[in-house]
Amino acid sequence: MRVQHTIVVGRRKTAVARARLMPGTGKITVNGRDIDAFFPTQEMLDEVRSPFTVTETNGRYDVFVNVRGGGTHGQAGAVKLSIARALVRLDESHRPKLREAGLLTRDSRMVERKKYGQKKARKRFQFSKR
Repeated sequence: MRVQHTIVVGRRKTAVARARLMPGTGKITVNGRDIDAFFPTQEMLDEVRSPFTVTETNGRYDVFVNVRGGGTHGQAGAVKLSIARALVRLDESHRPKLREAGLLTRDSRMVERKKYGQKKARKRFQFSKR
């Protein structure tokens, strides 16, 4: 095992999360609030906890996360990636399980920019022949 308190970055859309794992009881704190108070739906809570479920390390680490930018879904994805990366940094033997579950891959999908002369990124103004 390596240093117990490394800070690891995870990103999703425009959200950036910095996670710190320490040996503990499994308490997850996001921006100073409990995870249940921070993320509104059970799906997001399950997504954030998925790295622990895959590696079977539930209740072994306390997590302190600072997350900025984006919305709640993007923030949940960023927190998930940062926790997965932190688990790999603590114990390299977790890498194959997390890789197989797809938790170490950064989701590179971003919002497409709006183009000039159009309503949105792809939607156009109504075409009139005459």
